Amino acid sequence: MQQTVLFEERLGRSSRILPTIGEQKDIHYFGTAARGVLNGPEATGMGFWSINPYIGCAFGCAYCYARYTHRYAMERAVTDSRIDPATELRGLPPWLAFERRILVKENAPDVLRQTLRRGSERHLALVRGETIVIGTATDPYQPAERRFRITRGLLDVLSEHPGLSIVIISKSPLITRDIDVLTRIQRHSRVSIHLSLITLDRELARRLEPRAPTPEARVRALARLSAAGIEVVINCMPVLPGITDDPVALEALVRRVAEAGATRVSACALRLRSTARARYLPWIAQEFPELAARYRTAYAHGRDAPPRYREGLERFFTAVCARYGVQSRAVQGGK
Repeated sequence: MQQTVLFEERLGRSSRILPTIGEQKDIHYFGTAARGVLNGPEATGMGFWSINPYIGCAFGCAYCYARYTHRYAMERAVTDSRIDPATELRGLPPWLAFERRILVKENAPDVLRQTLRRGSERHLALVRGETIVIGTATDPYQPAERRFRITRGLLDVLSEHPGLSIVIISKSPLITRDIDVLTRIQRHSRVSIHLSLITLDRELARRLEPRAPTPEARVRALARLSAAGIEVVINCMPVLPGITDDPVALEALVRRVAEAGATRVSACALRLRSTARARYLPWIAQEFPELAARYRTAYAHGRDAPPRYREGLERFFTAVCARYGVQSRAVQGGK
């Protein structure tokens, strides 16, 4: 469809090296001019529009399915811009470049403002009951956002357009910085925050998500957002077999987020696409060697956990969520 092509995300030629952030000296940031920031449903295969303010994510989650998409983004940046692969990539594999070489779409708010100019066909298409999801591939509130404020700029633009349905997916309590603009959007549009939280165990979380905010910080963010009247869904996804699927621990998580104001818990078992398994299975062999054989067997015939496991997980979350008064939703894949 022509509309999908119009919205499809493209990167321009200009690029510049941006300053490092705080103590993240091993992470490099590159400013990139995007020609488009909205990905249409037919381009992505998902039933919604999506925006990713950044390409790559510094949180470094071992299970992230989006790591290998970075290869194509970096190849385009090297080809079309002033990024020098000899000095900036230094032979990094795509899965590592994903968390160490971050592209910042500096002009994204301006591009979105032009796209959603009032009365245009593009604006009308989005207000007809469709959803915009921010953060489908990389976290919009990763550390880069504290300095570059691209997500904040995008939300300011969206606040100018009534009748939208906006979902934001993040692991970061930095999202509470923008409660003011989220509240402003909520006056005339629907806003839902999906906070990712797969364990309350701080030490385990650090092994799984090395640079991500602590579970305690995310629960505090949930409470602040809920107190401000903003809907918060907890994404307990992916559930990692043998690692984060202890029933006692999962029930404690559901109880904690219910007390903090979550309206729903969405859950799913780990899904290993072919590119993701190339990173995840070696990581399991290193970090959890006792599980390596079980993973090879469980995912030998496809990207999904065995049906019996998924069905049992769904039954468990349905029962536990009902016990603590929150909605439950099982989904097919997770970040």
